[in-house]
Amino acid sequence: MSTAATVTRALARELLWGLRQVSREVAMWRALAGAIPDADLRADALSALARKRGNINGAALFWTLPDKRNANLLGVLVAYEVLADYLDCVSERGAGRGIANGQQLHLALEDALDPDAPLRDYYRFHHCGRDGGYLLALVHSCRAGCAELPSYEAVKPHIARAAALSRVLAHNHEPDPALRERRLTEWVGSHWPTLADETGAASWFERAAGASAWLTVLAMLALAAEPRHSAHVEQAAQATYDAYLRWIAPAGAMLDSYGDIAEDRAHGDHSYIAHYPDTQQAVARVGELVRRSRHSARALSDGPRHWLVAACMIAFYLSKDSVRTPAMRAGTRELARAGGPLVRTLLPVLRLWRLAYGQRSA
Repeated sequence: MSTAATVTRALARELLWGLRQVSREVAMWRALAGAIPDADLRADALSALARKRGNINGAALFWTLPDKRNANLLGVLVAYEVLADYLDCVSERGAGRGIANGQQLHLALEDALDPDAPLRDYYRFHHCGRDGGYLLALVHSCRAGCAELPSYEAVKPHIARAAALSRVLAHNHEPDPALRERRLTEWVGSHWPTLADETGAASWFERAAGASAWLTVLAMLALAAEPRHSAHVEQAAQATYDAYLRWIAPAGAMLDSYGDIAEDRAHGDHSYIAHYPDTQQAVARVGELVRRSRHSARALSDGPRHWLVAACMIAFYLSKDSVRTPAMRAGTRELARAGGPLVRTLLPVLRLWRLAYGQRSA
């Protein structure tokens, strides 16, 4: 099947069935979020669902990777994204409680993907964990969904490795910049003793950014939805894991940070893109990450589908209002060119989606 035909088929499946199903899933989680007793946690949950709807739709797009429609997979993808976005909001607001609080909260991202693991007390250091069972409902939903994925056991080691990387998220909201950088560099050093590999060099903050994005988890969940005992799963698992962790996830995280650079600077928040010496070097390097993502995605089995998902992600970040300001416009055009024709084709589609859903600045 040609790339164009694959793109058309995947988009049709997503738009005609996937988005309706996503809306139903989001409505269910919104109803549970609205019933959270604690006012701060309720606000975190509802805000995450409203502001990060694009993330949820993007996660659901991984449903298009397997050959057959799998409503169970879509439910897991949505629940995991809702869980991750919620924890990001709670952790950011509670950053002053210390790193232990953030690390404890994000244990839920690991437990959610292991149906056999004992559940832990995620609010242990939070002192206000009265969420009416919302967090546990998300964890249980993910666990039940994982158990039903046909090739989950075959992919489980890769899922566990990817989920364990989520522990870096707790460091992102450390309010002390010097301490945050030291902890992040130490964390990267413990996971990647050398920053160079056979495909090129990556800086510590690119590695940390890629680990902070859970795209690798989503890709492995999609692979777990393939038929049981499929030789394709065994052959594709490591290659898929490497492509997403090394290139696609860092590209996505850096593009997200690129769109938020002005807001992060105004609020004094951590910015991965700001670790580059200047904007010109940032655009050049992120463009290289985008090109490597394009190459590595297309090299995978079912490469056109992986590239469609990655291209939608790239176009989503480059369709945000903040990257189209006069100061950002030239860099954004360069990044769009790095993505190639598919990204440039998808850009107006994603702008229209942002308008329709009120997500122009999200």
